[in-house]
Amino acid sequence: MDRRQLLEKSIPLQKKLFALAEAHLDDADREVRNMATALFTHFHRLFSFLEHEGVEPTNNVAERILRIAVQWRKISFGNRSRNGEIATARLLTVTQTCKMQQPTFWATSRTRYAAIATKLPRLL
Repeated sequence: MDRRQLLEKSIPLQKKLFALAEAHLDDADREVRNMATALFTHFHRLFSFLEHEGVEPTNNVAERILRIAVQWRKISFGNRSRNGEIATARLLTVTQTCKMQQPTFWATSRTRYAAIATKLPRLL
């Protein structure tokens, strides 16, 4: 089945889901109303993987990236300060971005450090 066929087959489901969300926008149950509002508000995003080439139908990439941070936190027992949390978040972000874009973390770090060092005033 190609993308066009899958999109055509999904149209009845999309219509049902949209109608369901719309029908419950004023529901008495707050949780149902919140879910319906979220579905109704973000409906155009739910099936974007069918309409746009290259959009993943799952969030597996994000989950794999988060898994590294979760494992690190379990092994090291987390951080002891807010500054530690910020530093960890930034380091994990840089390393995962480098992994996705292919340059090594150390090459990127050297480049960034050199750029910063050239802007610092000389002390001697």
